[in-house]
Amino acid sequence: MEQRLTDEELSVLKTGAFGAVYLVSNAEPGIFAMIRESFAASEVLGEASGVVRQALTTGPLPRLPQDSTLAVESVVLPALSRAVDVLRAKSPGEVAVYREVVLAATDRVARAHGGITPAEAAAIERVGKALTTRS
Repeated sequence: MEQRLTDEELSVLKTGAFGAVYLVSNAEPGIFAMIRESFAASEVLGEASGVVRQALTTGPLPRLPQDSTLAVESVVLPALSRAVDVLRAKSPGEVAVYREVVLAATDRVARAHGGITPAEAAAIERVGKALTTRS
């Protein structure tokens, strides 16, 4: 039985997904690459359905730390794990959708500019692990 997600829970889903894209995009810096990557990610995120679509397409953009990659990871990776926990508890049918959308978006971001680099692959691996770890 699905339960309605709170605004805070929707924000956790959004922070995790957008943060994951940000981590992969910033693994290989470059302004032109970042522009291409943001378009690639927005296509995937916009194709989501159900509760995941609601979380990713409504409300304000998440605020992420600007200090360092480690600071961003300290927010994003737990948000991904928490998002899966929230969905597992309130909308179990959406867990796989969320995982697939986040992983597809990070993959598309990495491929948007010259293929997946080792740094991007490592970021995607950390994201994948967070999506399978219970918080």
